[in-house]
Amino acid sequence: MSMKIEELEKLVIDALEDIKALDITVLDVAEKTTITDRMVIATGTSSRHNKAMLEKVVERSKEADHHPLGVEGQNVSDWMLVDLGDIVVHIMTASTRDYYNLEKLWDTEEIIDEVAAPESQ
Repeated sequence: MSMKIEELEKLVIDALEDIKALDITVLDVAEKTTITDRMVIATGTSSRHNKAMLEKVVERSKEADHHPLGVEGQNVSDWMLVDLGDIVVHIMTASTRDYYNLEKLWDTEEIIDEVAAPESQ
């Protein structure tokens, strides 16, 4: 089953929000690379949090019958990746995200969405 990119993006963002990911950003990189159309970048608070986010994205995508093409970094706590074909999800610690600054690296003005953090309760 093939999902529309918008549906897949919503699935990924919902999974990340459910597990309390921070600073979720979606980049449109379709004009810059043939690897993927979009990148979703999210920040975790710890290696355990990162792993939980990765597992949630993988679980939700499999439930939707959209199995990941690859999963990287499960043994590396500061940067993990889920390749869903049209979307590549980067899950990083804050220090790693600041250091690699993928938003600047891809130099795209096509930030589709910076997902607002849910209000504290």
